[in-house]
Amino acid sequence: MKKLDQYIVKTFFGPFLFIFSVLFFIFIVNIIWTQMSQLTGKGLTYWEIAKLLFYLGMSVVSMVLPLTILLSSIMTFGDFGERYELAAMKAAGISLLRVMMPLLITASFLAGILFLFSNNIIPDFQRKAKNMLFNIVSSKPAINFTPGVFIDQISGYSVKFDKISGKNGEKLEGVFLHKNASSYDNQQTIIAKKGKFANAEDRNYLKLILYDGYVYEDNISGKSYDEQKKQPNQSVKFDSLVYHFDISELINNAIEKEKITDDYRFQNYSEVNETLKKNRKSNIGTLNSVASPVISQTNNYVQYIDKIKTKDKDIKEPYKIDTLQKGKKLEVLWGAYSKIESLKASIDSNQTAIADTVKNHNKIVMYQQRIVSYSFTCIIFFLIGASLGSIIRKGGMGLPVIIAIVIFIIFYVLNLTVENISWKGKLNPYLAAWIPNFVLFPFSLWITYKALTDSQVFDIEKYKALFKPLIDRFSKPKEHQRYQ
Repeated sequence: MKKLDQYIVKTFFGPFLFIFSVLFFIFIVNIIWTQMSQLTGKGLTYWEIAKLLFYLGMSVVSMVLPLTILLSSIMTFGDFGERYELAAMKAAGISLLRVMMPLLITASFLAGILFLFSNNIIPDFQRKAKNMLFNIVSSKPAINFTPGVFIDQISGYSVKFDKISGKNGEKLEGVFLHKNASSYDNQQTIIAKKGKFANAEDRNYLKLILYDGYVYEDNISGKSYDEQKKQPNQSVKFDSLVYHFDISELINNAIEKEKITDDYRFQNYSEVNETLKKNRKSNIGTLNSVASPVISQTNNYVQYIDKIKTKDKDIKEPYKIDTLQKGKKLEVLWGAYSKIESLKASIDSNQTAIADTVKNHNKIVMYQQRIVSYSFTCIIFFLIGASLGSIIRKGGMGLPVIIAIVIFIIFYVLNLTVENISWKGKLNPYLAAWIPNFVLFPFSLWITYKALTDSQVFDIEKYKALFKPLIDRFSKPKEHQRYQ
């Protein structure tokens, strides 16, 4: 590698690392805002939250990297133009294409890394993130002992402590325990002046030692109402009492335990191919099962029409409704109406089932194709960014950022539009995944050609001259304005 190539690549990676970090942070913040409601009150440690955000953040790399390449290339070549380094290179006989070549190779290398990353690493992180989110949402909130507030997160009990003290919050005062039971089960309430938490031998239990209190019990289970009325109130005074609470449901719900494994987003390109083959077979069965009820309901009428055409004398003609009595006539009409409504409901249900089947299939196809298409987006964005940077000759975070954001918004809107159209079954998913690239690739070639030929694409005076005849036709000469 020549010194010039080293200098170009070094200049490119300066803004590249900065922009990638900023964009990655912005996307992560967006994820935090959307997922925060599911993380609060679950007793998660900072390490578990950071790990979840890291897993979720890996999925945004496929969108962040192309945008980073676009911004970095515009800023790099804009800086070259603004500092007249690009003009010096051209004066030395080095063409713009030769200047772009080391970064084109770098962008291609990054595109290959993105493909490997999307194909092998992102599916694994998606699986971990999906399972962590599922376990967090399905888990019960962590035990949060607040003085003076009843806690019902311990299964089967309501607990309240008047005061909590100690280095680790182990000392208690004013303890009130009530066993949650129906009016037909034995009742139990425990009141103690003091208590403390202690380590239990079995970690599935919470050990509580109580001092100076009473146990109030009503043994009414299995007794009739009269016997319950005769049942005396029982209270037992104690100096110390050891109580164990079963908290296995709270601590055994492992945050990273994998419960969801069957999802196309957890698979690489070749594995998605196998999933699509299985899906096509199951979809054929689904469509056949959807079509059979409609066929069976219309089969009798079709058979009757066929037999009329063959003039079969054994077929009885349908009776005329006007010949029936009024009550029977209404009954027949209501039966016909019910059958029509049932058929309409069946058709609507079948249409929904077909739409869901098509949407699921197209989602899988677009996920698979985007593993490859986003890698080509990196190269397209580089061509656009490098060419625009050499044309506008402006570096920094001003105009280049605005232009890059506009281009990325166009790409993103195209992406979402074709995605929604494809999900509705109105566009082939293989084509939909590549349409944004198909739209931007000709533009990248055109803007590269303009940059190589030193065309003044953004010269405002050039466009003014183009529209000058039209403007002059509707404007008055300035030298005559003083006479009007």
